[in-house]
Amino acid sequence: MNQNSRRQLEISRRQLLRYTGVSAAAIAGSSLLAACGGDDGGGGGGTGGGAQGTGGILIHGATGGGSKDTLDPHAPVTNPDIARVSNLFEPLFFWNSAYELEPALAESIEGSKDATTWTIRMRQGVTFHNGKTVTADDAWKSIQRVANPKAPLSAGGQLSQIIDFQSTKVVDDATLELVLNTPYAILDSLLAEYTLGIIPGGEFDPANPVGTGAFAYESFDPGKTSTFTKYADYWGDPAFVDELQIQDFADDSAKVNALQAGQIQTVDNLPYNLIDTIKGAGGGVLVSDTGAWVPFTMRVDVAPFSDVRVRQALRLIVDRQQMIDQTLSGYGSLGNDMYAPLDVNYNSELPQREQDIDQAKSLLAQAGQEGLQVELFTGADIGSVAPAAANLFAEQAKAAGVDVKVTKKTPFYDDDYLSYAFAQDFWNTRNYIPQAVVGTFPPDQGGTYNETHWDNADHRNLVNAAAKELDEDKRKDLLFQAQEIEYNEGGLIIWGFRQQVDGYAAGVQGLEPSAYLPLGSYKFDKVSVQ
Repeated sequence: MNQNSRRQLEISRRQLLRYTGVSAAAIAGSSLLAACGGDDGGGGGGTGGGAQGTGGILIHGATGGGSKDTLDPHAPVTNPDIARVSNLFEPLFFWNSAYELEPALAESIEGSKDATTWTIRMRQGVTFHNGKTVTADDAWKSIQRVANPKAPLSAGGQLSQIIDFQSTKVVDDATLELVLNTPYAILDSLLAEYTLGIIPGGEFDPANPVGTGAFAYESFDPGKTSTFTKYADYWGDPAFVDELQIQDFADDSAKVNALQAGQIQTVDNLPYNLIDTIKGAGGGVLVSDTGAWVPFTMRVDVAPFSDVRVRQALRLIVDRQQMIDQTLSGYGSLGNDMYAPLDVNYNSELPQREQDIDQAKSLLAQAGQEGLQVELFTGADIGSVAPAAANLFAEQAKAAGVDVKVTKKTPFYDDDYLSYAFAQDFWNTRNYIPQAVVGTFPPDQGGTYNETHWDNADHRNLVNAAAKELDEDKRKDLLFQAQEIEYNEGGLIIWGFRQQVDGYAAGVQGLEPSAYLPLGSYKFDKVSVQ
């Protein structure tokens, strides 16, 4: 980040949030400085210039989905789920396309000197789709639903551990005083998750979901199609199109064929090998630099992955550059088995892990696992990258004498999800602390999607200490230590970070690259179709 862009970010942050008494170092180290990227890296991009024209229907082709599709703003899993909740509901703060915080349903957040009491002031004049005015009470009850200590939902893992539920109070319709039982320097980032949409009274009605987004619910057929209509009283700029439809596509070929046939106007997660095909047919390709990743997940609580030597051996089997070249067609960057590359506290000092077949064989021999045979679960609803990466890994593993049986499941996200011994998953851009909590902490500590079943108290204590730390340098040191532990002992193989590549039809305008979520963070209210 150059000095000018840093200064501009500082100015925007001062305009965004008012912190009283919190040290300048604490602010500088917060999630507001999480990323400096977000451009298209020269690899294509959106149509630019904002949307032109109004009216009509936008039909989006979403990757994956199935009978377990949901409209619950606090429990999305698949890409179609995320697309739906991102248009129906809104959190207190947004991550913008550059992965910087902006106000959404809250206008400001102000922390006490010790970062244990946070005053949130709600945006005025916002109404739910049912016409009810949004209040601080709605925000508090929505947070309580997400952060229920007995059953926290996706965005509530960390919140369930740190909120003082007895002391927190709604001061008035516009003010929520959120009290914590421990200092937490980056609370704003937890309140910006797309999985923390504010709903009336904190109650979700699956038959008639009500949010504050630019589109309101019309109909929902799980696994197939959902329809939403333009909300005329939206607090922001109104949507350009009158209707949004989101269609599930479990098959990539069917999704791309529908785009080429004009049956849909946008697709997320365009297969990399079809980029030239879409361009040649007159369509557009949106390329975004992100921190998104498609890991291999090893359960550390079951054999053979309970032996750290096996986990390290499999990490050394991967030819990471070949993965990027073949499964991403070069649209990506090297991974080092650590996530959150856009975080200012990403530990880039860890040695870059490279393929070392001899060392992998040695570790497997030490673990008594020569001739290892494993089953790797993948699925099309993870995205086109996952099956391709799984098959390539199986080929690479042969050199180390490892026999990998690739099992493709449809749907992948069924009742077996989170129980696979060796599998894959997909994650979008997040900073290290919230990702570590949701993905590596045990369920009773906030780990709602801990695929590896990793439970390391030393790592967890460092992450929790970093979240409390107001001093930027001290927080960085704590997170570097936490990442080193995970680098050495964790259950994730993170071979690369993919550029997000999405497709759109001719005549679609208003899309912009986003470091956060596909298709400009699924902000379809900014899109027009001509």
